[in-house]
Amino acid sequence: MNLALKGLRATQIAGTGRYAPARRVENAELEARLGLEPGWIARRTGIIARRYAADGEALTDIALHAGEQALQAAGIDRADVALTLLATSTPDHLLPPSGPLLAHRLGLSRSGAVDLAGACAGFLYALSLGDSFVRTQGRPVLVVAANILSRRTNPKDRSSAVLFADAAGAVVLVPAGQPGAGVLGVDLVSDGAFYDLIRIPAGGSRVPFSPDVSPESLLMEMPDGKAVFAKAVEMMTGCSRIAMEQAGVTAGEITRFVPHQANTRIFELVRRGLDLPERTLVSSIEEFGNSSAATIPFSLAASVERSPLKSGEKILMTAVGAGLTAGAVVFGVP
Repeated sequence: MNLALKGLRATQIAGTGRYAPARRVENAELEARLGLEPGWIARRTGIIARRYAADGEALTDIALHAGEQALQAAGIDRADVALTLLATSTPDHLLPPSGPLLAHRLGLSRSGAVDLAGACAGFLYALSLGDSFVRTQGRPVLVVAANILSRRTNPKDRSSAVLFADAAGAVVLVPAGQPGAGVLGVDLVSDGAFYDLIRIPAGGSRVPFSPDVSPESLLMEMPDGKAVFAKAVEMMTGCSRIAMEQAGVTAGEITRFVPHQANTRIFELVRRGLDLPERTLVSSIEEFGNSSAATIPFSLAASVERSPLKSGEKILMTAVGAGLTAGAVVFGVP
């Protein structure tokens, strides 16, 4: 057990939720546009289809669906929710943050709210922060991860256009009545030496909007996919090992492995490197693609729909995102 977690309240997931927009985009549409042979995307990524938000559908619109579902599943008084954490790279606006609007739309009248920009690893950072808040304050937290990446990818760039999608996932964290629940082990790391591996070059303070900024520089670039692949496997595997050591669990005790849905080859290498049984893998990438931070809570919610959480389960979650940000969490079910 991580010494930092001893003596504090435990936490549990009281409800999960997920949402994907209605528009389903199959590989054939992208392969035709990009001049790729049929089957190229599936062979390299494991993705068959992904969802794109409708015109006029904003980030808080899709986050609202996932948050609402999680809150209804939790069955708690919304006035009791003390904090709303929104992990996203695609907020409604650069300013103001989208978290307060989401909390308002969900009727969370007494909730603080903030956005977290941790890219694909953002949900794990938000989950860790939310877990700590519940432990110290004894009050519920809503964690939502959502992205509309179809509006940030360059449709002419095959390295990103074939991967990214739109979706939202959510969990409600509440105090648990027994120890050994919640975040049992966590390892969060970053490697800024690889800051530019995944990027949107313009639009920030370094390259602000101006008439001289090209439209393409406002869209996502991934110039070295091989380097991203290698770092993802390395960092996800390393963080997972440390989180499992902190939690005092072995590979055989992990009941669900919920990795970031970046690429099937990435998370299969991580799974095998950790000696996790194939039956533990939770995946949604084939049908829903890569929605960045949303993939872990979205996949977890889908898994819970099929098989509700059982007492004693140990869930391993891991991700790597732009920055590079990375992390892993072992979460115990009371």
